Amino acid sequence: MKLLKLAPSQRVQGRWLLHLEDGSLLRVGENEVVSFGLYAGMELSGERLEELCAAAALGELKERAIRALSLRPLSRRELVQKLTARPRPTRDGKERKEKAAADPAAAEAVADWLEELGYLNDAEYAKSVVRHYSAKGYGERKLRDELYRRGVPRDCWEEALAEAQDPEDEIDQFIRRKMRGEDPRDPRALKRTSDALARRGYRWEEIKEGLERYGAAQDDE
Repeated sequence: MKLLKLAPSQRVQGRWLLHLEDGSLLRVGENEVVSFGLYAGMELSGERLEELCAAAALGELKERAIRALSLRPLSRRELVQKLTARPRPTRDGKERKEKAAADPAAAEAVADWLEELGYLNDAEYAKSVVRHYSAKGYGERKLRDELYRRGVPRDCWEEALAEAQDPEDEIDQFIRRKMRGEDPRDPRALKRTSDALARRGYRWEEIKEGLERYGAAQDDE
Protein backbone atom coordinates (compact mmCIF):
# COMPACT_ATOMS: atom_id res chain seq x y z
CA MET A 1 0.00 0.00 0.00
CA LYS A 2 1.51 3.31 -1.07
CA LEU A 3 1.39 6.40 1.12
CA LEU A 4 0.42 9.08 -1.36
CA LYS A 5 0.43 12.12 0.91
CA LEU A 6 1.47 12.98 4.44
CA ALA A 7 0.10 16.24 5.84
CA PRO A 8 -0.33 17.81 9.29
CA SER A 9 -3.87 18.11 10.57
CA GLN A 10 -5.32 21.62 10.49
CA ARG A 11 -7.60 20.86 13.46
CA VAL A 12 -5.51 18.87 15.93
CA GLN A 13 -1.97 19.87 16.79
CA GLY A 14 0.48 16.97 16.63
CA ARG A 15 -1.75 14.83 14.40
CA TRP A 16 -0.86 13.84 10.85
CA LEU A 17 -3.11 12.69 8.03
CA LEU A 18 -1.99 9.80 5.83
CA HIS A 19 -3.65 9.59 2.41
CA LEU A 20 -3.33 6.00 1.13
CA GLU A 21 -3.63 4.85 -2.47
CA ASP A 22 -6.87 2.97 -1.81
CA GLY A 23 -8.51 6.30 -0.94
CA SER A 24 -8.51 5.74 2.83
CA LEU A 25 -7.31 8.27 5.37
CA LEU A 26 -5.31 7.29 8.44
CA ARG A 27 -4.73 9.63 11.36
CA VAL A 28 -1.52 9.19 13.32
CA GLY A 29 0.51 11.11 15.87
CA GLU A 30 3.98 12.58 15.55
CA ASN A 31 5.46 9.58 17.36
CA GLU A 32 4.18 7.23 14.65
CA VAL A 33 5.49 9.51 11.88
CA VAL A 34 8.96 9.42 13.42
CA SER A 35 9.09 5.79 14.62
CA PHE A 36 7.78 4.39 11.31
CA GLY A 37 9.84 6.83 9.22
CA LEU A 38 6.79 7.85 7.19
CA TYR A 39 7.09 9.90 4.01
CA ALA A 40 5.04 10.52 0.88
CA GLY A 41 5.57 7.79 -1.70
CA MET A 42 6.47 5.19 0.92
CA GLU A 43 5.37 1.61 0.30
CA LEU A 44 3.73 -0.06 3.32
CA SER A 45 3.39 -3.82 3.41
CA GLY A 46 0.17 -5.27 4.79
CA GLU A 47 1.94 -6.28 8.00
CA ARG A 48 3.59 -2.89 8.39
CA LEU A 49 0.29 -1.11 7.81
CA GLU A 50 -1.38 -3.22 10.51
CA GLU A 51 1.41 -2.32 12.93
CA LEU A 52 0.98 1.35 12.06
CA CYS A 53 -2.79 1.20 12.59
CA ALA A 54 -2.31 -0.50 15.97
CA ALA A 55 0.28 2.08 17.04
CA ALA A 56 -1.98 4.94 15.92
CA ALA A 57 -4.93 3.49 17.87
CA LEU A 58 -2.81 3.16 21.00
CA GLY A 59 -1.50 6.70 20.59
CA GLU A 60 -5.03 8.06 20.25
CA LEU A 61 -6.07 6.14 23.35
CA LYS A 62 -3.18 7.64 25.32
CA GLU A 63 -4.29 11.11 24.22
CA ARG A 64 -7.85 10.39 25.38
CA ALA A 65 -6.58 9.19 28.75
CA ILE A 66 -4.44 12.29 29.26
CA ARG A 67 -7.35 14.55 28.31
CA ALA A 68 -9.58 12.75 30.81
CA LEU A 69 -7.04 13.19 33.62
CA SER A 70 -6.57 16.85 32.73
CA LEU A 71 -10.27 17.46 33.43
CA ARG A 72 -10.22 15.91 36.90
CA PRO A 73 -8.22 13.33 38.87
CA LEU A 74 -9.35 9.72 38.46
CA SER A 75 -8.63 6.37 40.01
CA ARG A 76 -7.21 3.66 37.77
CA ARG A 77 -10.56 1.88 37.68
CA GLU A 78 -12.42 5.08 36.78
CA LEU A 79 -10.02 5.78 33.93
CA VAL A 80 -10.23 2.25 32.51
CA GLN A 81 -14.03 2.36 32.75
CA LYS A 82 -14.10 5.72 30.96
CA LEU A 83 -11.89 4.44 28.14
CA THR A 84 -13.81 1.19 27.69
CA ALA A 85 -17.32 2.64 28.05
CA ARG A 86 -19.54 2.24 25.03
CA PRO A 87 -20.20 5.57 23.31
CA ARG A 88 -23.51 7.18 24.15
CA PRO A 89 -25.62 8.14 21.16
CA THR A 90 -26.06 11.77 20.23
CA ARG A 91 -29.51 13.33 20.09
CA ASP A 92 -29.94 12.15 16.52
CA GLY A 93 -29.20 8.57 17.57
CA LYS A 94 -25.71 8.39 16.06
CA GLU A 95 -22.70 7.23 18.04
CA ARG A 96 -19.88 9.61 18.84
CA LYS A 97 -17.06 8.26 16.67
CA GLU A 98 -14.31 9.94 18.64
CA LYS A 99 -15.32 8.14 21.81
CA ALA A 100 -15.44 4.52 20.61
CA ALA A 101 -14.97 1.97 23.39
CA ALA A 102 -11.37 0.86 23.81
CA ASP A 103 -10.27 -2.75 24.11
CA PRO A 104 -9.94 -3.52 27.86
CA ALA A 105 -6.39 -4.85 27.44
CA ALA A 106 -5.35 -1.66 25.64
CA ALA A 107 -6.99 0.50 28.32
CA GLU A 108 -5.11 -1.41 31.04
CA ALA A 109 -1.86 -0.95 29.10
CA VAL A 110 -2.45 2.81 28.92
CA ALA A 111 -3.20 2.85 32.66
CA ASP A 112 0.11 1.04 33.29
CA TRP A 113 1.90 3.63 31.15
CA LEU A 114 0.35 6.52 33.07
CA GLU A 115 1.21 4.94 36.41
CA GLU A 116 4.84 4.62 35.31
CA LEU A 117 4.84 8.30 34.39
CA GLY A 118 3.25 9.21 37.73
CA TYR A 119 0.09 10.71 36.25
CA LEU A 120 -2.08 7.96 37.71
CA ASN A 121 -1.65 7.20 41.41
CA ASP A 122 -4.45 5.57 43.40
CA ALA A 123 -2.80 6.22 46.77
CA GLU A 124 -2.50 9.97 46.17
CA TYR A 125 -5.95 10.11 44.58
CA ALA A 126 -7.45 8.43 47.67
CA LYS A 127 -5.87 11.08 49.90
CA SER A 128 -7.28 13.89 47.78
CA VAL A 129 -10.77 12.36 47.94
CA VAL A 130 -10.58 12.07 51.72
CA ARG A 131 -9.30 15.62 52.15
CA HIS A 132 -12.01 17.00 49.88
CA TYR A 133 -14.98 15.31 51.56
CA SER A 134 -13.58 15.70 55.03
CA ALA A 135 -13.25 19.46 54.48
CA LYS A 136 -16.90 19.50 53.35
CA GLY A 137 -17.94 18.09 56.72
CA TYR A 138 -18.46 14.40 56.01
CA GLY A 139 -17.68 11.54 58.35
CA GLU A 140 -15.61 8.41 57.92
CA ARG A 141 -18.44 6.24 56.61
CA LYS A 142 -19.06 8.71 53.79
CA LEU A 143 -15.33 8.84 53.06
CA ARG A 144 -15.20 5.05 52.80
CA ASP A 145 -18.28 5.05 50.57
CA GLU A 146 -16.61 7.54 48.22
CA LEU A 147 -13.39 5.53 48.06
CA TYR A 148 -15.39 2.40 47.26
CA ARG A 149 -17.55 4.15 44.66
CA ARG A 150 -14.48 5.51 42.89
CA GLY A 151 -12.80 2.14 42.71
CA VAL A 152 -9.85 2.94 44.95
CA PRO A 153 -8.09 -0.29 46.06
CA ARG A 154 -8.71 -1.06 49.73
CA ASP A 155 -5.00 -1.20 50.51
CA CYS A 156 -4.93 2.57 49.92
CA TRP A 157 -7.81 3.38 52.27
CA GLU A 158 -6.29 3.48 55.74
CA GLU A 159 -3.37 5.72 54.82
CA ALA A 160 -5.77 8.02 53.00
CA LEU A 161 -8.24 8.15 55.90
CA ALA A 162 -5.43 9.41 58.13
CA GLU A 163 -5.70 12.63 56.07
CA ALA A 164 -9.23 13.27 57.36
CA GLN A 165 -9.80 16.26 59.60
CA ASP A 166 -10.71 15.80 63.24
CA PRO A 167 -14.53 15.53 63.05
CA GLU A 168 -15.21 17.16 66.41
CA ASP A 169 -15.29 20.79 65.20
CA GLU A 170 -17.35 19.94 62.11
CA ILE A 171 -19.89 18.03 64.19
CA ASP A 172 -20.15 20.84 66.76
CA GLN A 173 -20.69 23.47 64.06
CA PHE A 174 -23.27 21.34 62.29
CA ILE A 175 -25.23 20.77 65.51
CA ARG A 176 -25.24 24.48 66.32
CA ARG A 177 -26.57 25.31 62.85
CA LYS A 178 -29.17 22.55 62.90
CA MET A 179 -30.38 23.22 66.45
CA ARG A 180 -30.60 27.00 66.14
CA GLY A 181 -33.93 28.09 67.61
CA GLU A 182 -34.71 24.56 68.83
CA ASP A 183 -35.08 23.45 72.43
CA PRO A 184 -31.79 21.62 73.18
CA ARG A 185 -33.78 19.07 75.19
CA ASP A 186 -36.45 18.43 72.54
CA PRO A 187 -36.03 14.73 71.60
CA ARG A 188 -37.50 15.28 68.13
CA ALA A 189 -35.05 18.08 67.36
CA LEU A 190 -32.17 15.99 68.68
CA LYS A 191 -33.24 13.03 66.55
CA ARG A 192 -33.49 15.16 63.41
CA THR A 193 -30.01 16.46 64.07
CA SER A 194 -28.51 13.06 64.84
CA ASP A 195 -30.15 11.55 61.74
CA ALA A 196 -28.71 14.36 59.61
CA LEU A 197 -25.24 13.71 61.01
CA ALA A 198 -25.61 9.98 60.39
CA ARG A 199 -26.46 10.69 56.75
CA ARG A 200 -23.22 12.64 56.50
CA GLY A 201 -21.32 9.53 57.51
CA TYR A 202 -20.54 10.12 61.17
CA ARG A 203 -20.51 7.23 63.64
CA TRP A 204 -23.07 7.14 66.44
CA GLU A 205 -20.35 7.51 69.09
CA GLU A 206 -19.17 10.74 67.46
CA ILE A 207 -22.76 12.04 67.16
CA LYS A 208 -23.57 11.19 70.77
CA GLU A 209 -20.46 12.95 72.05
CA GLY A 210 -21.27 16.00 69.92
CA LEU A 211 -24.82 16.21 71.28
CA GLU A 212 -23.49 15.90 74.81
CA ARG A 213 -21.02 18.74 74.20
CA TYR A 214 -23.84 20.86 72.78
CA GLY A 215 -26.07 20.16 75.79
CA ALA A 216 -23.29 20.99 78.19
CA ALA A 217 -22.58 24.24 76.36
CA GLN A 218 -26.25 25.23 76.57
CA ASP A 219 -26.29 24.51 80.29
CA ASP A 220 -23.31 26.81 80.77
CA GLU A 221 -25.02 29.72 79.03
